[in-house]
Amino acid sequence: MKIRKALIGFLLVTAFYLMALVWIDTRSEVFASVPELLTVLPVMAALSLLSWFIRFIRWHWLLRRAGHKTFLFQGLLAYLSGFAFTATPGKVGELVRIRYLGPMGVPATRVLAAFVYERAFDLLAVLMLASLFISRIDLFLVALMFVLLFLGIVLFMVLKPEFLNRLAVYLRSIRARRLSRMAGTLRDGLAGCRVWADPLDALVAGVLGLIAWFLTSLAFVFLLARLNIDLPTLTAVSIYPLSMLAGAASMLPGGVGSTEAAIVATLSFHGSGLGEATLAAIGIRLATLWLSVICGFSAVAVLESSHAKSS
Repeated sequence: MKIRKALIGFLLVTAFYLMALVWIDTRSEVFASVPELLTVLPVMAALSLLSWFIRFIRWHWLLRRAGHKTFLFQGLLAYLSGFAFTATPGKVGELVRIRYLGPMGVPATRVLAAFVYERAFDLLAVLMLASLFISRIDLFLVALMFVLLFLGIVLFMVLKPEFLNRLAVYLRSIRARRLSRMAGTLRDGLAGCRVWADPLDALVAGVLGLIAWFLTSLAFVFLLARLNIDLPTLTAVSIYPLSMLAGAASMLPGGVGSTEAAIVATLSFHGSGLGEATLAAIGIRLATLWLSVICGFSAVAVLESSHAKSS
């Protein structure tokens, strides 16, 4: 993935997001409450950073268990670099980590395998948190079907690699060589997930994923409390994970727009005003999605600078 093109894409998404906020502000005067929102962002950002570090520990564990020893700091930067491209459909842009983990001796197929493995456990963790209190059965069913579909496809591909192998052969026969190579890489990557077919790896991945995403949910609960949006604890904890799954199911880059809409719809369902609900949606996305993108591009800048100096 070209860094410059990705940056342009990010700027376009940001511009679209800001225009949408300006349009919403004309109807609910959201910007008037931004100073109040800024007072809670540091705590939310700290919880997000802790959440990402726990997810990195899981990533580092998986690579170590697969026999790849990477330096902790460089490995952390490589992991964070993927966040620069988290606003892509299915977060596949996070595979930019291949660019930085390759020189550390981690093959592309292993990075792909780890990405799919952790994404599967992320979906399970978020689904568990979303199911703590099901207030919007329609959104929950959409999220549930998305998770089951994704896990079903992944499990099928892992157990039946010959399907992708046949696809790669067929694509090569019609001279679609690039697509054939992609199918082959996907086959090898998914097959690589078998290295973690161990109860200990599943336990570590599941527990760390649950802790990490609970911290993000906790940030949203804290935001709701500061905005004086009074909800039962389990309901408050479940809203953001449910909205995340609904956003992922939309297949929009980073769930931009769809996740926010799900948050607003759910909070409105519980009696919150449009302005309060919109502010809550903006606040949690600033402390999660947009902060992660900023951290990601910062990591990319450091890594690219180091690469330039060494070459």
